[in-house]
Amino acid sequence: MRYDLLDLQLFLHVVSEGSITAGARRVHLSLPSASARIRALEQHAGMALLVRGRRGVRPTPAGTTLARHAQDVLAEVARLDGAVAGYTRAPAAAPLVLLSGSSAMYRLVPRALAGFLRAHPDLDVTVSERQSPDTVAALLAGEADLGVVLEDLLPGSGLDAEPLGDDSLVVVGERGGILAGRTGVTYREAAEHPLVGLTAESPLQRSIEGHLGPNAPVARHRTLVGDLGTLVVLASAGVGLAVVPRHVVPGDGTLEVCELEEPWSRRRLALCRGETARKGSDATAALAEHLRLAARGSAVSRVPRAG
Repeated sequence: MRYDLLDLQLFLHVVSEGSITAGARRVHLSLPSASARIRALEQHAGMALLVRGRRGVRPTPAGTTLARHAQDVLAEVARLDGAVAGYTRAPAAAPLVLLSGSSAMYRLVPRALAGFLRAHPDLDVTVSERQSPDTVAALLAGEADLGVVLEDLLPGSGLDAEPLGDDSLVVVGERGGILAGRTGVTYREAAEHPLVGLTAESPLQRSIEGHLGPNAPVARHRTLVGDLGTLVVLASAGVGLAVVPRHVVPGDGTLEVCELEEPWSRRRLALCRGETARKGSDATAALAEHLRLAARGSAVSRVPRAG
């Protein structure tokens, strides 16, 4: 037997109101049309679904069963409508494109995305990890809406940019280990000890190796991993020293932290808008604000705790 959704809605309202007339009114049907639909339901079922009296109607046992299952069916249809509607979007709601280096991808970008996507359920964001020069090129070509890049690459680029926060590099190791009592080390001094680092594909690792040049010390990397979180865990466990951005260091005292005494270790992040974003976009502006908030939050969270 096939059921019409309107018939099920009508039957539920009739049972709820105790009247075919009132039920018809709820679904905007005339009384004759509603009565015909109820009779058709009973004919299909092969039994009476309502007991009719001078004061109204009430469901038979079969009618009570039909009403209970009709509620489930209509609730499931409503959930189905909601699920499908989530895929409906206007052309203007195409995903925003955000590019960032591996440093900002550790905490800043995830925090910003969490806040933005919760606040804007109708918008999506495509995120890619890129080296800063590649991000600048993509922004200039109009291939991205926003980018988080190293500030020293921006002079002369013509991009609309604003400071976002410190991204200086430090050397970290296990608490009480070989860095204990030190305030700073050069990369050459750090490389005298076993290191842990990022894979060669990582934008941060490529940036570090690019600054070291051909005369770089030969370092022993015990392992190369894909993300900064794993790197921090390995360093705190005493596997090796690691060069990481200061803002990824937890403030719980589990690591020894030394300044990396190299001119190229002093870095700052900037937030840039792409060529297409200059035309003005509420969605782009909202994502930019969440990136600012995340950057401020990271700055607060990494302040070391007192003694």
